[in-house]
Amino acid sequence: MIEAVGLTKRYGAKTAVYNLSFQVRPGMVTGFLGPNGSGKSTTMRMILGLDAPTEGHVTIGGHTYRRLPNAPRQVGALLDAKAVHGGRSAYNHLLCLAQLSGIPARRVDEVLGVVGLRDVAKKRSKGFSLGMGQRLGIAAALLGDPQVLLFDEPVNGLDPEGILWIRNLMKRLASEGRTVFVSSHLMSEMALTADHLIVIGRGQLLADMSVKDFIAHNSAEFARVRTPDGAPEQRDKLTAALAEAGGHVLPEPDGALRVSGLPLPRISDLAHGADVRLWELSPHSASLEEAYMRMTQGAVDYRSTEDTRAGLLAQPPAGHAGPPAGHAAPVPGQAPGQPNPYAVPPQQAWQPPQPPAAAPVPAPADPTERDSEDAR
Repeated sequence: MIEAVGLTKRYGAKTAVYNLSFQVRPGMVTGFLGPNGSGKSTTMRMILGLDAPTEGHVTIGGHTYRRLPNAPRQVGALLDAKAVHGGRSAYNHLLCLAQLSGIPARRVDEVLGVVGLRDVAKKRSKGFSLGMGQRLGIAAALLGDPQVLLFDEPVNGLDPEGILWIRNLMKRLASEGRTVFVSSHLMSEMALTADHLIVIGRGQLLADMSVKDFIAHNSAEFARVRTPDGAPEQRDKLTAALAEAGGHVLPEPDGALRVSGLPLPRISDLAHGADVRLWELSPHSASLEEAYMRMTQGAVDYRSTEDTRAGLLAQPPAGHAGPPAGHAAPVPGQAPGQPNPYAVPPQQAWQPPQPPAAAPVPAPADPTERDSEDAR
């Protein structure tokens, strides 16, 4: 198990991680999510002893990484798949790691088979594609048959078959009782892979809960209702009936209605009472991406706006303050003027907790001046 308690990391006047506490338990895949610059890579580096915390501590099985006996046989990690000497073959790279950790040479052949690189084992890694490099990095993480595994963007560069493979691999490792901690920006993959989520923003904990609970806590439930396309009067009649019953009705770009505040059986009864035929009545199940966008909207440092004339990303023109409070940038495919489903009302926007007065934590005045996460 990985346990962080009051973890804080400062780089001079900049605070990358502040008072972060969480546990990563064995037997499940734990996703580690957060916007760019939120402190994910810094946190993983502190877990692995590559960076020393300014305050607090993080342990693996009750010990700091540097005090683990033969740590490579207990903890495997993929942080940077490019951290390989390009002149070495895949086999020799893994063999060097094995010899440094007292791992039998036969294990090199085993992990090369697991990641599908046996046919290129003798080729120099500098000729590897991004996906092949990822597989080699995963092989290095598995080399010591560890009980704790950390992966930072493990599906980066993999093709669909490779993505399915790593997804099933992580689930299998967790089912064997291992601790699997995965950082990723691919919400679709996290929804299919992770059992539990730890979400941070600007170095602070935003959520620590199961995927199911995370979606339920950070999404708005509504029903999609569709009437016959060639009968706008039926749609108007149903809209009036739903509004009179206390429902909140919004038109969708495709002609359907988005109804909140009323359960599906009640919507059906109202439609029947108004003599309106329904072509669709379905509950909206929020995706992990929607819930994540809603949760982290107030913790994003880097935003872009769309230049509709050139089709390029550009900064807002002088005097333009961007979207009004409570609204996010338009969602692709959404009709103009329609509410953004990812927008968070101003009163619900995330606000970082204030540090104690006795120990103020300096915060960067300009997000662009923060050290990039990649740089750390």
